[in-house]
Amino acid sequence: MKQNRVEKVLSNMQEMGLEQILITDPVSIFYLTGSLTDPGERFYALNMDKNGECRLFANNLFSIPEIDGLEVIYHSDAVSFMPQLEKYIDKTKPLGVDKNLNAKFLIPMMECSFAESFKLASTCVDSARAAKDEEERELMRAASRINDAAMARFRGLIKEGITERELASQIEGIYKELGADGCSFEPIVGFGANTIDGHHVPDDTVLKEGDAVLLDVGCKKDMYCADMTRVFFYKREPDDEVKKIYALAKEATETAESVCAPGAVFADIDRAARSIIENAGYGHTFVHRAGHFIGLEVHDFGDVSALNHTQAVPGNIFSIEPSIFAAGKAKVYIEDLVLITENGKEILNKYSHDLDVVE
Repeated sequence: MKQNRVEKVLSNMQEMGLEQILITDPVSIFYLTGSLTDPGERFYALNMDKNGECRLFANNLFSIPEIDGLEVIYHSDAVSFMPQLEKYIDKTKPLGVDKNLNAKFLIPMMECSFAESFKLASTCVDSARAAKDEEERELMRAASRINDAAMARFRGLIKEGITERELASQIEGIYKELGADGCSFEPIVGFGANTIDGHHVPDDTVLKEGDAVLLDVGCKKDMYCADMTRVFFYKREPDDEVKKIYALAKEATETAESVCAPGAVFADIDRAARSIIENAGYGHTFVHRAGHFIGLEVHDFGDVSALNHTQAVPGNIFSIEPSIFAAGKAKVYIEDLVLITENGKEILNKYSHDLDVVE
């Protein structure tokens, strides 16, 4: 078991008044054990009590490696896991469960009074995952270094006659050549007015002179995710309005990054970016939060939004990606990942923010 991470979860359980928890998110189980299993539709859960005793319940179809401090209890398709699990649950106490626990398992537990009550306790693990330890920080740095190097290669793909789909199809191969395990999400590639679609799926649109080229891309390395966005322009500079929104997007991103520090309130970071765009008259085009947390998943628990009034703590890693669009022309956003350190912040992406025309 990753004991330092277990201790963080135990501390969060104590704050919630919980003495027992059931964790079913495979990624969170990996975070605590170092072992990843995709159970499909089968029951798979880590039970932890207030003393830090951990038991993993798994179908015997799967082979779990031996892990110090972890007891593995197997069940089969022919025998219900419920009697095994019931031995370790105190029915007189609340049971914490996470958001991944399937209703087909949760409802039978509730119907047979498996515990005194059930409490949604995802944040016990989610908030622990949000504060990356030094091992995780270095893995995130490594993933972002690959993403920076890859972006330079992706720029070289911007050529006459290429389609969005053709460009996107080459991204994963480049990541693997650079040492990544693959993409952390399906690449978003958009040309011209297609950039305005927030989650555009690359299609057969052909690149033409004057187009904006939006690349929202990320790789995965050793389980940790990178994410970055840059916008290029093909063969000629954009018109005055698009130049203006590019400059505003750059200013909004860099201003928000400048206020990132331990103790900064996430709503205030969002406001730092949003006020620049609103004051320029483009507030109606910035319709999403300023960023999201990232780590073992591209969208980890936590965000940079007007609704998040928590303070940043060392180890938080999140995107900054305020966006602006000019109707019928292009959308621009410059996305970086920011790591909160003990004394300030570290911008994990080094790729230039400057307006870039690809000849």
